[in-house]
Amino acid sequence: MSERNREGKRSARERLREERDREKAAERRKRVAKVAAAAVAALAVAGVVGVFAANGGETTEGPAVDPISVGDKDAPATLAVYEDFRCPACGQFETTFRDTIHELTDAGKLRVDYHLVTIIDGNMGGNGSQNAANAAVCADDEGEFPDYHDVLYENQPAERDDAFADKSRLIDLAGEVEGLDTESFRACVQEGDHDEWVDNSNAGFLDSDFNATPTVLLNGDDVYGDTADPLTPDRLRERVNEIVSEEG
Repeated sequence: MSERNREGKRSARERLREERDREKAAERRKRVAKVAAAAVAALAVAGVVGVFAANGGETTEGPAVDPISVGDKDAPATLAVYEDFRCPACGQFETTFRDTIHELTDAGKLRVDYHLVTIIDGNMGGNGSQNAANAAVCADDEGEFPDYHDVLYENQPAERDDAFADKSRLIDLAGEVEGLDTESFRACVQEGDHDEWVDNSNAGFLDSDFNATPTVLLNGDDVYGDTADPLTPDRLRERVNEIVSEEG
């Protein structure tokens, strides 16, 4: 690539970044209630804590984007997971359900659609949710999303520690995934190539009826917020197998 082309590409990225900053500033001015601290509340869901999106009761304009999917696209069961890499409750969900989800996706029974959101950045300030989500999409470009996704949660900092805002930290963690620490991945993380995708993914969440992370839907049913039938790894396996039997 010529120096002129590189400069043109860099200028285009700068213009896009400036436009996103202007849009975000306008959106913040429209909100009646501004968030001054974390909006964290206890959820009676399997003994975990949910993190609530604080948007003053208003919806946020912005197109939704396709989620990042893991597993057989034709699997009979689909698990939609809305999560934030800075969210402690999301980390607890991943720690509890990771092995079961891998088991079910490897068996072709389950597809998982990951919707990445950034409500912790909005609630507490910082850029860790945004930068981690962008890095995860960069990993998807390299065909390594599942492993890198797990590495991010295995190395999740404390909620008030915005360690994922440091892009060099996100690149260092790629070293734990074989074949991921490439020049293209590094550039993607540093340049924020998927920041717009992340913005739109988060906007779609804020514009939805969901108000907490993690939100977990199995074939469209909210299975993580049902206190009458709490979700456990065994219960998730049972419910997926029921769907498989019905489809069969």
